[in-house]
Formats: sequence, C-alpha cells, structure tokens
Amino acid sequence: MGRIYYATMESPVGTLRLVGEETGLRTVWFVRGRKNEAPAAEWREDAAFFVDVMRQLREYFAGALREFDIPLLMEGTEFQKRVWKMLQTIPYGETISYGELAKKIGDPKAVRAVGAANGQNPIPIIVPCHRVIGSDGSLTGFGGGIENKKKLLELESAQRRLL
Repeated sequence: MGRIYYATMESPVGTLRLVGEETGLRTVWFVRGRKNEAPAAEWREDAAFFVDVMRQLREYFAGALREFDIPLLMEGTEFQKRVWKMLQTIPYGETISYGELAKKIGDPKAVRAVGAANGQNPIPIIVPCHRVIGSDGSLTGFGGGIENKKKLLELESAQRRLL
C-alpha cells in the first residue's frame, strides 16, 4: 500500500470524506454516518489529489453524470467483491431487491450475506449500494442514512438536480 490521501467535500447528502492512494479511490465516508472514522495520523490531506473524483461527484449530483469513471481499490472478501462488482451493473435510475442481487451473483439463498456485503460497501454513491431495496420496495439500510438514500434514488428517478 502506498501513501494514503484524503479530502472532504460538501455534497447534497452531507459532508463526504474521500480516501485513496495513487492507484485508486479506497473509500467514500459520510462524515455524519455510521462509518465516521477520523483520518489516520499518517494520511495526507490533499484535495488536489481528488479533483477528478470531486468533479464527477458534483456532476452526478447536478444530474449530468450517470456513470463514474474512477479507478477503485475495493478491499474485502471474494464474496463482498462479487457483490460490489454486481452493484456496479445496476443501471442508473433502477433498483433491485437484495434477493434479486443474490440471484444475480449466483447464490439465491445468500440474501442476508448479500445485505451484509452491501452494507460494507466502502465506496457508496460511486458503487451504487443505494439502488438495492427491500423485496417489498421499502428503503432499508444505508450508511449515509435512509433520508440520503431516498435523495439519491429521487435524483436518479426524477432526473432532478441535487445541486
């Protein structure tokens, strides 16, 4: 692992902390969410490092970007990585249930495990875990809070801008 950089940015869903290294983005944290972790002492704060990531996020919130083009460094178990990769195939503006996601990864009985992996997604918004909903259509679990999940889904479904 190389030098780790971080920056914070304001967004319509709250303050986001971006963490990455030379080869890609590692995490997006909701500063007020359940993954609110302080930067490690050895990390270097450098907003310039994240100029492209911030630009793409702003374009997404403005309704002008549907797919991100950012190198990602996602560390997790092989199962988590399969789930996270499948999350990236959910089209903009669409949702699927945890059960449907489990079927798509080839393990229809792994609904709870899929939910747990979805909840451990280190790069929300960019890896769209907010597009996964309950089988009854309910909005369930989101590290940034249900209200923010609702905002993101409304942005995508109504083509409205959050900026």
